[in-house]
Amino acid sequence: MDLAQIFADLDAQPWADREHAYGSADDVPGQLRALASDDAEEAEEALYELYGNIVHQGSVYEATAHAVPYPARLAAAGIRPADMLVLLGCVAESEDERSDTPGACRAAVTAQLPLILPLIESADTSVRQAAVWAAARTGAAEQVLPVLRRCWEGELDPLVRAEVLAGSVWLDPAGAGEFETAVLGGGQVEEAAPVRLAALLACVEADLAWTPVHHDALISLLPAEPLVAGRFDMEQNEPLRHVVEGLLDRDTDEAREAAFSLVDAGLRHPDADARAEAVAGAEHACDVSRAAPARLAGPLAALLGDPASASPALSVVTRLGEYAAPAVPALTALATGGGELADRALAALVTAAPDVAAPLLAADLPSRPKALDVAAKTLPGGWAGTVREGDPDPFPYLPELLDAVRARFADSDIAWNESIHLGLLLAAWGQRAAAAVPDLLAAIDRYPFVVLRALPAVCPPDERNRAAAALRAADLTEQSPLDIGSALHRLTGETETLVRAIVDTLVSSPRDVVDAAKLAGELGSSQAPALLPYLRGALSDAARKPPGSATGPADGTRNNPRLDGDTETARALWALTGSVDEALPIIAGVLEEADGDWTRWQNVRAARVAGALGERGRPLAPLLERKLAHRDHAAAAALALLAVDPAGQDHARLADAALISAETNADPQSALDFLRAYGADNLTPDQLRRWIDLAERDAHVFIPGFSQDPVRADARFRKEARALLGTRESAG
Repeated sequence: MDLAQIFADLDAQPWADREHAYGSADDVPGQLRALASDDAEEAEEALYELYGNIVHQGSVYEATAHAVPYPARLAAAGIRPADMLVLLGCVAESEDERSDTPGACRAAVTAQLPLILPLIESADTSVRQAAVWAAARTGAAEQVLPVLRRCWEGELDPLVRAEVLAGSVWLDPAGAGEFETAVLGGGQVEEAAPVRLAALLACVEADLAWTPVHHDALISLLPAEPLVAGRFDMEQNEPLRHVVEGLLDRDTDEAREAAFSLVDAGLRHPDADARAEAVAGAEHACDVSRAAPARLAGPLAALLGDPASASPALSVVTRLGEYAAPAVPALTALATGGGELADRALAALVTAAPDVAAPLLAADLPSRPKALDVAAKTLPGGWAGTVREGDPDPFPYLPELLDAVRARFADSDIAWNESIHLGLLLAAWGQRAAAAVPDLLAAIDRYPFVVLRALPAVCPPDERNRAAAALRAADLTEQSPLDIGSALHRLTGETETLVRAIVDTLVSSPRDVVDAAKLAGELGSSQAPALLPYLRGALSDAARKPPGSATGPADGTRNNPRLDGDTETARALWALTGSVDEALPIIAGVLEEADGDWTRWQNVRAARVAGALGERGRPLAPLLERKLAHRDHAAAAALALLAVDPAGQDHARLADAALISAETNADPQSALDFLRAYGADNLTPDQLRRWIDLAERDAHVFIPGFSQDPVRADARFRKEARALLGTRESAG
């Protein structure tokens, strides 16, 4: 087949009318032709562009299916066959098809099997391997399995054999037992390591029993990642982690212990690369399994004394929080050393044993930026010290740590982040840190952002007027007027400066409307005459529709900051007037417009304001009821409906919607808030059982916004859920 035949019908297709990841596919014909270029660089660039266009990050499109025949023909013609086959396999395996014809892309690759299957007999091992993988990914077992079985009988290359085994099990999981017996059963000829590893992975994929034989076989293959370096399945490029994940997904005590035993053995392996793979497995286990941190903290702690493994092990231990108790002695020993590793160890100690960490942090504060960062971020309430139920305790106050913080503020050249972290520590300690007032005032020219926030939190009553006078005398022209006005108000109760700042912000700084409106609402009705005209003026055009029109079709003209600004302004209008007349249509408009996947938190915030209106918010009930069907919005909507229309709602339906939001990891925190408002005694037996499962099961509940700290975020969720359920953990 020459190039003229390969591309004979290419220009006859309406590429400009088809879509790929970046819009019109009119550039695809040129890229396909360039694949056959004699210029290797040009061909490689074309392949790169095609991946970006038609298999973009695993997603396939309308244009993808129509492009498939050409790389298949090129492969059959011997033009970059391995590359073409891998491209086809990537198309076939995609689970994210963005076209009007579901399954069309995989079907297009399946239609090319007459060209792909003969390449399984190529003299080139890389082509054979790619052909096996691409053919298997079509899922066309009836056509492909017989060819793979014939290949298995005669194939000698380990990587190709591994691909045949994996592809055969992909197509027919029930056949995994035959490969298990043939490869792991102790036959006369031992299979090569890549094939044995493929058999072990297949056992997990097919949900076969995991026995001590499997355990020993996998440990004997560590480090295993080099054995899959030439394979195409990216989901299995970390074999030990993949096996751990598969075993934990079975959700049985036996499978969990098998996973933990693998990790434990890997962590004790004499090879440093093998231990590194085990650390990755431990990290995944701790991130998804509630039993893992307690089970694996000890083995991980044992690595902290090993120079080759201490750093990766520390990355996992840092995420364990209170579960890292077995590592405290090792962490303490590391933290008393020098350098970055000591700082990281102290950062882990901050969450594992804050009372142990505090004096160590005080002793060497300038050299412990990571530990200071973690200490500041574990503090509740932020600058204002506003603590919600379930928040952790502040980092321990020590006079010597306060002295160290004061000494840092005397430094004229500390980093921006450090100044913020130091200020957060002071704010969390409140007036126990009153001795730092002179240091903050002396630092106002150097660190005004921090001083404006920390000073009102730490300043004792008898010094507040003097502190306010110092703020007024300072050169704060580069600072936010809102920050200045808020600091003066918190110190003395004086409102004039804050009101002027709010007005100026509402008039000239749309990006800061949320902050200005929040402060306006906190000032109360006494400031209504001065603030109401400017709050109304700061509303978006969409929010200024006449009452009643906001329930019409959403115009979609507001970006997320504008939606948030309108929500907070509605709250302020209600707070200042005591009437919901203005707030209702504004919140209605936001709820209607914030209805998609990209406006989750705008919807949640609007629903929470709706709920704060109580039964005066009842006109919003129909809009909130629509939200119950969307898991991202359901919990917040259920909580609001419980407040605005308690008599008119099916409470069991609301409780179920909130539960689904928690069970799908969409908005577990709002679901907890619903449970707190609703009361566990009002749950149906089935709902009670499901809540107990969320609190007591092994799998973590994932809290959006805490992807870097899933263990501690889930621990907090679990603690709150158990408290709300009372003694009900034993039920069900």
